[in-house]
Amino acid sequence: MTVPNDPTPAPASAAPPKPTRLAPIVTLDAKFFWEAADKGEFVGERCADCGEFRFPPRPMCPRCHSVRREVVKLSGHGKVYSWILPRHPMPFGFKESPIVAVIELEEGYRLVSNLYEVPFEQVRAGMPVEVFFAPTMGNHQVPVFRPRAK
Repeated sequence: MTVPNDPTPAPASAAPPKPTRLAPIVTLDAKFFWEAADKGEFVGERCADCGEFRFPPRPMCPRCHSVRREVVKLSGHGKVYSWILPRHPMPFGFKESPIVAVIELEEGYRLVSNLYEVPFEQVRAGMPVEVFFAPTMGNHQVPVFRPRAK
């Protein structure tokens, strides 16, 4: 028999663990990048005059010195260029050291990020990867990479 308005509380569901990764430091030049990351979008900056991609974001194109820029959606695909597993000191905000990698994006420039979903011993130069987003403190997200299905 069921009892209407039963005062017995329903079992609480386990809350997901809170992120321990530090939130990104946002500068005026890179604000567009971090705002997009918070929405799960991977964007970059390209010179509106010569078309050169630039990273990190900056106020002037290093090729033609134009101050005009456009924000474009990036493919999110790249290849591992180099990688390392930091051992000491232990990186703050991580339960275990993340794989730190330089990713060469299809758009032609490189950025430093982390690799997930692959053991360190299986990482190879040229390994195809794709972006996804890891949560940080303060309800932000950062782009990180994992192996791409062929």
